[in-house]
Amino acid sequence: MQRKASAVWKGGLKDGKGSISAPGGVLNNTPYSFTTRFENAPGTNPEELIAAAHAGCFSMALSAQLGGANLTPESISTSVTLSLEKLDSGWTITSSHIDVVGKVPGADAATFQKYAEAAEKGCPVSKVLNAKITMNAKLE
Repeated sequence: MQRKASAVWKGGLKDGKGSISAPGGVLNNTPYSFTTRFENAPGTNPEELIAAAHAGCFSMALSAQLGGANLTPESISTSVTLSLEKLDSGWTITSSHIDVVGKVPGADAATFQKYAEAAEKGCPVSKVLNAKITMNAKLE
């Protein structure tokens, strides 16, 4: 299985503009710039897209872990906070923090925590990030 995406950048770092596209159609010449990436201007940026990918991947991984224990989640709500820091070696994604809340009939908090931890370790996006990954898992 392969997935593709592309980016085009025009101009200098601070005054230039770029666009990101992917064949799935959600990203179709989606604009990004220095200000959307480093100054919190409205718009997307690569790190936000990585955080979204991590949240989506983790949610599916947790559903799979729970399913393996014959537990079917009513819902899994995941948000990811990715930290981008300027280090001596340059800009670096240093951490990715997962906040997850699940509604899982038949599960207790310890069971949910166990499968959430397994999902974090097994999620393909978690595996690709060379950053500290932390998590808060809550069962409703």
